[in-house]
Parts: sequence; C-alpha cells; structure tokens
Amino acid sequence: MGETLVNQHPKTRAADTLAQPIRPTVLIAAFGLTLGLSGSMTSAVAQTMLPAITVTGSSALQESSLTVPDTEQAIDDIQRIPGAVNVVPDTAFKDGPAQTVKDVLGWVPGVVAQPRYGDDARISIRGSGLSRNYGNRGLNMYMDGIPINTSDGLVDNFEIDPTAYRYVEVYKGANAMRYGGNSLGGAINFVTPTGRDASPFEGRLDAGSFGYARAQASTGDAEGKWDYFITGSAQRFDGYRDHSDGHSARLSANTGYRFSADAETRFYLNVNSIRQRLPGEVTKEVALNSPRSAAPEFVQLDQQRNIDSVRIANKTTLRFDDTTVDFGLFGVHRHVMHPIYQWLDYRVNDYGGFVRATDDRQIGDFRNRLIAGVNLHNGSIDNKQYINLDGSKGDLAASNVDDSKNISAYVENSFYVRPDISLIIGAQFQHATRERRDRYASDGDQSGRRSYDHFSPKVGVLWDIDSAWQAFANVSRSAEVPTFDANSFSSPISSNVEAQTATTYEIGTRGLRPESWWELALYRAEIKNELQCLTTAPWSPCTVVNADRTVHQGIEAGVGFVFLKSGIVPGDRFWFNAAYTYNDFYFDADSRYGNNRLPGVPPHYLRAEVLYKHPGGFYAGPNVEWMPKSYFADNANQVKVDSYALLNLRVGYDAPDSKTSFYLEGRNLLDKRYIANVAVAGTADVSSAIFNPGTGIAIYGGVQFKW
Repeated sequence: MGETLVNQHPKTRAADTLAQPIRPTVLIAAFGLTLGLSGSMTSAVAQTMLPAITVTGSSALQESSLTVPDTEQAIDDIQRIPGAVNVVPDTAFKDGPAQTVKDVLGWVPGVVAQPRYGDDARISIRGSGLSRNYGNRGLNMYMDGIPINTSDGLVDNFEIDPTAYRYVEVYKGANAMRYGGNSLGGAINFVTPTGRDASPFEGRLDAGSFGYARAQASTGDAEGKWDYFITGSAQRFDGYRDHSDGHSARLSANTGYRFSADAETRFYLNVNSIRQRLPGEVTKEVALNSPRSAAPEFVQLDQQRNIDSVRIANKTTLRFDDTTVDFGLFGVHRHVMHPIYQWLDYRVNDYGGFVRATDDRQIGDFRNRLIAGVNLHNGSIDNKQYINLDGSKGDLAASNVDDSKNISAYVENSFYVRPDISLIIGAQFQHATRERRDRYASDGDQSGRRSYDHFSPKVGVLWDIDSAWQAFANVSRSAEVPTFDANSFSSPISSNVEAQTATTYEIGTRGLRPESWWELALYRAEIKNELQCLTTAPWSPCTVVNADRTVHQGIEAGVGFVFLKSGIVPGDRFWFNAAYTYNDFYFDADSRYGNNRLPGVPPHYLRAEVLYKHPGGFYAGPNVEWMPKSYFADNANQVKVDSYALLNLRVGYDAPDSKTSFYLEGRNLLDKRYIANVAVAGTADVSSAIFNPGTGIAIYGGVQFKW
C-alpha cells in the first residue's frame, strides 16, 4: 500500500504493521497518524504544518467527497485539537459481533461502556452521566453530524447501528467545541460512508449465543456529479436474561451532488424501528446467583422500550481559497412507546441547523487557523403517560408538552508561533430554555420554564515534537443544562435543579513509531452542581439532584507494540495492545457525603490483547477485560460492585485482497458471574434492586463479503 503515497515518511513505513484487523487501531487513529492509505506529514509538511496530500490516481482529489472527510482526512483534522480525541475506523470494530456501543468504543481509553441488555449500553466519558442507568446524559451524540440526543440532552443508544459507519469520532470533554461542547463527556459522531468511498456491495451475516442473529447489506457508487450510499440491517435476539428479547431494523442512506470542485451538497435519511423488552435491575444476590432472571415487576408490567424514528438532513460545503464553509439543516421525528412504571407514549420532534467556517491561512510568516460556528437545536416532546395495566394502556395519568431551545456560538483560533507549536484560544456561549406546558391539571398545574446562559472559554497548546509525536495541554470550561426528567416542575425542588458546570485541566501526549504506538492523557475536572440521577425504587424513575462540589480526575492510556516478528513464518508478527482507564471521582467536602467516592464506575479498567497476525490474513489471540478493584453502588459507600476479570478469544481471516472474511469470537469464556453496571442510589443496602448482571459465556461467528 505504501507505493500509493506521494512521499514516504517513517510514519507511512509503519503502515504494514498498522493495516491489521486489530482493535487498537482505535487508539492509533486518535493520533491523526498514518494508517496505510493516508498521506503522512512529509518533511516539507513538517516544516509548514499543513496537511499532506495523498494521491492514489489522477482523479483522486475529484473523486473524494467534499462534505464528508474520508477516514484519513478525519484523522488529519482531529490531530489539530490540543486534547484527548480519537478516530475509530471501521476496521477496528467490523471484525466481530457488533450489537452495542461497547463493540465500537470499548477499546478507547476514558470511555466506560457498560452493556445492560439487548442493544442498550450505558456509556460515560470522564464520569459524564455517572449515576445514570437509563438514557445517557452528559454526552452529545451525533449521526453524520445530526444530533441523536433529544433537544433537552437525553440520549439512547438503541438507534446506533454499529456496522453502518466508516469511522467514529470521539471528542472528550471541551475538545468537542465544534459540536457545541457543552458537556463534561464531550461528543461522539458516527459517520457513514459516501458513494465515493463505498464498495458497490458489502454484506455480512452474524449469529451467536442467546438467539442472536443479524444481517446487514450496503451499496454505494459515484457517477459524475452524483453519488449515493445506502445500508440496512436487521437483527433479533432472545437475550441472555429473561424478558430481554428484542428485534430491530435500521436504514441509513445519503446522496451527494458535486456542483464543482469547491461546492457539494449531501442529503441524509435515517430510519429505525426498535423493539426491546426490559428485564430490569435485581439485587446483588440475584445478579450473581441467578443472573438470567428478570425483575418480577418488569415482567408483570411487560416493561419495554420501543422506538420508531426518522431523521432527514442536508449538509452543504463551499470552499473559497483559504476558507471552507459548512452549513446544514436537520429534522427528527421519534415515537417512543415505553411501558415502564407507567405506559409512556412520547412523540418527539426536533429540528435545527448549523453553520461553520474554517479559515486556514498565512498571516505574515505565521500560520493561523480560525474556526467559528453556530449550532441550533430546538424541539418539543408531546408526552402522555397512562396507567400500566400489565403492559397495556390504562387511563391517562399525565400529559405534557416539553419545549427545548438551544443555541450555541463558538470560536476557536490556532496561531502557530512556530511551525511545530500552536497556541489555541476559544470560547463558547450557550443559551438554553426548558419549558413545560401541563395539559393534565387534575393533579395540579406542573407547568414551568427555566432559562440558562453559560460562557465557556478554552485555552490550549499543541506541540509537534517530531513528525510522529505530539504533546498537548488545555484548560476549559463546560456547562450542562438539566434534561426534562430533572426539571419536572412538579415541585419547587425539581424546578430548581441547576446546570452542571466544570473546569477541566488536561495534559497529554500521543505518538507512533514503526512498530509501537502510545497515547496518554491526564485530566482533572472540578465540578459544581453535578447532576446525579439517584434510584429510589426499581420500578420508578430516578430522582435528579445537584451534588455540591465533586472532582473527576483520571488517566487515559493506550499502548501497543510488536514483540515478535517472523516468529512462526516469515512476515508474521505478534502485537500487544492495551487500553487503561483510571477514574478517581469523589465528593469534595459534601455536607452529607463528605469526601466519599462517587459511585457507578470502576477506579481501574484494563483491556489487553495479544494478537497473532499471519501475512496471509489469518489472525488469532486472547484478550482480557479486567476490573481489578471494586467500586461503590451508592453515594453513602455502603454497597460495592465486586472486581472481575473476563477472558475472551477471537480468530478470523481478513486478507486485504480477499472479497470474503470471517471471524469467530468467544466472550467470558470462563463464565464469570459479575455485575455489568449499577443504577446508582443515594443510600443502598443488600436488598437494593439496583444491579444488572453481566452476560455469561457466549460464542459469536460471522462472515463478511464484498465486491
């Protein structure tokens, strides 16, 4: 693959070791370094710090999409951010079963992904939404730049199709400024292919334990000024636990039109239908001794989460010499049928738009890169709640219309004081309102309105120590507005939940050598009014409160290296890869909890793998997931989640010139009984039903083909 490069640099010579079906390409890609087909920073580029150009043919530039960067360009763009960021290419997650977000992001340091059941998984970055066990909060999630979050900030993972994307961008904390980085966790953007980088046809079939079966197919092409891409998938599963079966169908499509070499527009369509039964949380004893059982109340009420959704959007990109302008509009309709403690019937309509300008030019002898933009995300939730009569709708119990309005404006400037050092200064202003109109006043008028205004500055520095090694540091502010389940306006307490704010300090480094890579980030977030969602009963929603002052600090580290080359046959090699996350989260002199540990997340989490790669395409190796120390399930620090270690194994075949690949993967091969995640409580005891058991031993297999 190296012969396609205009210039050969030590980073590109690492391509033969990187273009492997190994998950740590997740971490390598984070550095914005070469993965084989991308152009690296040549010696000339290293002097100017401008992105290199890769030419694979005379029409390579004309054939690429202007609205959607390919994987290599996304990597190049993200490396300009002075903080912990990642690009996860599809080669890092399409070589195994892809059912939950953990299958995509589980090897990214700092990302805690805890499967619950079915497609659902709790995801947290740097402690975002730490106490939340239903619906994620504290992360801005996007699909092709279109918000997955509802306009009040809540987000589910059910609509994410792990096999649909070309790559996934992870922006931790305020590094997500381009997406309105107004949350502690940051932003995640799932990016689908276009017809200009897709195969004419790709398909895959997966099957495995607990009735798991999945099929996916895609097609794409480009002809002249037009291109298109469409992918669809369907799956079903019985579930590891009782009452956790489900099925889903998802479709994503886009079509682009190139007006000229400097102007392109693209339209998006995304359709989802998800049906999922919920087994609920159980006591710790039940979770460890009868892990496949469901909570009786969940079975009795036939609790479910069913979603039908449609997204449409347009993005247009215009290029003017040194300036590029992106702008677009989107609309989302989502119908949520959600029998839980009551039968919830929600109709969500969100809409919005964005404009973003990037100006990259020389000012005298110095390079300057200015980015400015505005994001608008508004919406309404027409929600009705009925008495749940063992899974059927009873009488109306509540009826509201919830309106959210959010507008954010941001600016960020990178000034290169030297060709290898840039100083970054930026700021974001966010205005948000939350208004509820109560249409069911027989139990009292629970209407209300709150508005929030926050200014969040950021300063940073990025140093290219050499062409394959970067160091960075930044200080940033963030602000997170409560969702509607927090500001319910049902009482003075619930009406006065404040926004969560934080100041985060971050320093780190990332790098790549021909046969090794690393990334390291250390951060400390000092938080005021942390939003906590505390479970009070297993069959009712949590109660949202503000903590006083808390601290989230930690380490995010990844490393990989070749330790044996040509050990069995010429050209083969063994890779060792590891991703480690350290979470040190605690109350800071709280009036009730003192300096107790914050519950809900392990202090240490390690994933490590030894992978053998044969030059013919065969690969095999074991990997482990290790949580070496217990963590607390409640603020009072009375109940713990025990430590555990899981042994996994995967084998497969994926030769670069082959049209067919396959995999076989075993998970939790020792059938370890463990707790996967917990619904955090203020105070818990041994009888508290707040635990979700982890999945037992499971075997998955699949075949992929393309032409």
